[in-house]
Amino acid sequence: MSSQTPELSERSASPGEGGSISPLALLARHPLSAYYLLMGSALLLLLLGLIMVMSASSIESVRVFGSPYTLAQRQAFFALLGVVAMFFAARTSVQFWRAFAWPLLLVAFGLLVAVLIIGVEVAGQRNWIEIFGPFRLQPSEIAKLALVVWGAEVLSRRSRRLDTWRGLLIPIVPVAAVMMVLVLAEGDFGNTVMLGAILAGILFAAGAPLRVFAVFAAVGAVGVWILSLAAPYRMDRILSWLDPGSDRLGFGWQVTQGQYALGTGGFWGVGLGASREKWGTLPEAHTDFIYPVIGEELGLLGTLIVLALFSLLAFAVFRLSRNTDDSFVRYAAAGVGAWIVVQAVVNIGGVLGLLPVAGVTLPLVSYGGSSLIPTLTAIGMLMAFARQEPGARRALRRRSTAQALRRR
Repeated sequence: MSSQTPELSERSASPGEGGSISPLALLARHPLSAYYLLMGSALLLLLLGLIMVMSASSIESVRVFGSPYTLAQRQAFFALLGVVAMFFAARTSVQFWRAFAWPLLLVAFGLLVAVLIIGVEVAGQRNWIEIFGPFRLQPSEIAKLALVVWGAEVLSRRSRRLDTWRGLLIPIVPVAAVMMVLVLAEGDFGNTVMLGAILAGILFAAGAPLRVFAVFAAVGAVGVWILSLAAPYRMDRILSWLDPGSDRLGFGWQVTQGQYALGTGGFWGVGLGASREKWGTLPEAHTDFIYPVIGEELGLLGTLIVLALFSLLAFAVFRLSRNTDDSFVRYAAAGVGAWIVVQAVVNIGGVLGLLPVAGVTLPLVSYGGSSLIPTLTAIGMLMAFARQEPGARRALRRRSTAQALRRR
C-alpha cells in the first residue's frame, strides 16, 4: 500500500481528474513548505524594507549626513549581516540552540544591566550602547531572542511537570518579569510589551489555561495605568488614541499624518520615491511609521502585499509549531511567531489608530540593525527546525540523490 502512495498523490494532483488539487494546496502539503515560506516571506519583506527605507529616509539622511543614501547604505549593511546570520542559523541544529540557551540568557541580562550604566539616551530612552562610530546596540532586541530560546529550553525539559502551576510558571515567569522590568527601566515600553507577548506565546504553546492569560492581562492593564500616571506623555498618548481629534497638532500629529499618507496613496500610490510626508511632516518615517510611506507611495496594493507576506510568515510558523513532535521546536516557534506577529500588529495598529502608538518598529521592514539582525536570526533558527522535520529530511535526501544521479 505504501508503495502506491506517491502514484496516488500524483494522480489526484493531475488536472482533468475529479480529485484535482490546487498548486497552493500542494505547496502547503510539501514537507519543506514551512522552510520555503519562512525564507521567502522574510526575504521579500526585507527587500521591500530596503527599498522603502531608501525612499523614506532620504530627506532625513540629507538633513543629518548631507547624503540621501547614508541611512539606506547602513540598512543594506545591517541586512547583509542579518541574511548571513539567518542562513548560518538555518544550518544549525536543535541541539545547538538548546546548548546555547543559558549563555544567550546570561549575555542578554548582562547587556540589559550594562545599558543602564553605560547606555546612551536617544529620544528619551536610555536603551542603546555605543559600539563604534555611528553604530549602536539595543540590548532589548537581543533579550527577545534570548527569552524565546531559553524559555523553550526550560519548558521542554520540564514537560512532565507542566500540569502543575509551579512546573509551568517557575522559573520562566519570574525571569521574564525581571527582564521586562530592566527593559522598562530603560524607558522602552514597546519592547516590554513584546517580551510579554513572547512569554504568552510560549506558555500558550505549552498548554497554559486561559485563566493564566486573564491574570496576565489584568496585571498588564494595572501596570499600564500606573506607568501612565508616572509618565504624563504615556497618558497623553492613550488619551490621544481614545479621542484622536482632541490633540491633532500635538500627540495626535504623528498618527494624523500617517493616516493622511495612507489616504492620499489611493490604490496604486503616488509612485516610489514621491512621498510628500517624508519631507519632515511625518515623524519617524523610516522607522516606526514606515508603513504609511508604503501606503502613500505604493498605495493600498503595497500595504496589502505587506499584510499578505506577514500572513504567510505567520502561517509557516504556525504550521511548524503544530506539526512538530519536538516540544522545544514547538515552544520556540510559538515564541518567535508571537514576537513577529504581535509586533507587526502593534506597529500597524498604532499607525491606523486602532491601538496606541507603542514605539516599536515594523519587523524586517523598518530601519534599524538591532531589530533586524535578531529577527532574521530567529527566522533562520526556525528554518533549521523546519529542515529537520522527518518529512523534510526525507525530501532533502531524495533531492540530494537526484542531484548526484544527474551529475553522473
